[in-house]
Order: sequence, then C-alpha cells, then structure tokens
Amino acid sequence: MQFCQLDRITELVPGEKLVAVKNLSLSEDYLQDHFPRFPVMPGVLMMEAMFQAGMYLVYATQNFEHSSVVLRESKQVKFGDFVEPGSQLTVIAEWNKTEENQILMLTKGLTNGNVAVKGKLLLEYFNLAARGLGTAASDEFLIQERIKQFRRLQDPRNPYNSALIDGTVASSNG
Repeated sequence: MQFCQLDRITELVPGEKLVAVKNLSLSEDYLQDHFPRFPVMPGVLMMEAMFQAGMYLVYATQNFEHSSVVLRESKQVKFGDFVEPGSQLTVIAEWNKTEENQILMLTKGLTNGNVAVKGKLLLEYFNLAARGLGTAASDEFLIQERIKQFRRLQDPRNPYNSALIDGTVASSNG
C-alpha cells in the first residue's frame, strides 16, 4: 500500500475492534493543493483511513489468510468536523456482521473528541488465485507485504500477536 493513512494501531481486539491514529502534519503533500489557505485532510482520505483500519482488522482476525481485502460499498457516510494540520484523527473500525466473504464495519474518525467522519463500510476478502486473477505465489507475496505493513503500524510496546511480530504467520491460499 503506497499511501498508508494510519500511523499507529493503538488497540486491537480481533473480530471486534481496531483503533488507530493518523497524525496530520503540514508536510503532507496533498495539503499544498487542498485548500492551501485552509489546509484540511480531504474527506476521501478520511474514508481511506477508515477502510485501512477495517482492512487490518480483517487481516488480523483471519490471521492473514487472504491476500486481498477491498472496499465493496460505503453507506451512510457523514462528515462532521475538519481535520487540520497539528491534529490527530483517531480511527475506529468495529466488526458488525459477516456474510460469506463480506464484513460490515461500523467506522468513525474522531478529532478533538468530535466526529470528523463516520459510516458503514462493506469489505470483501478473497485470494487472487481463487478468482483466477493471480497465482498462489502472488497471493503469498501480497500476504507477506501486508504482514510487514501491519508490523510497522503495531505499537512495539504492546504487540497484539507475537507470532506476527516474529514473522511466523503461515498463510493458507485457496
């Protein structure tokens, strides 16, 4: 993932909830063009942060068994506050319900205790090989990349799963 919209995962309860933070600084490239006289985090990037929190909750819950988690649908998305440089966006993704290979997440982003964005996100997970979109090797590569990204976001003082930190996760493709 080239543009990670999360800086740190602060809380994780697999199958239930993930809390992460994004610290917005004036050095973010997009702020030079997005309302230069009133720089704020674009709504689409707040949505991306909520998706990424949900995505990592799926990966961690399923022990990185699937190579792909995608946003299938967003519903009832509402924006309530600006996220300005110098502030922190706290992103919360809560597992609501599962149906086949889709998960409904209740998500929100808070800044200074106010709701900046909230919505329901429908995520879908799968392996590329199972859909004829790649090989087992490409699935394995993507899974290992996601594990590396997840490790970078974990708080090293509070690892959620020591097997992930140690790199001993075995994936199953299918």
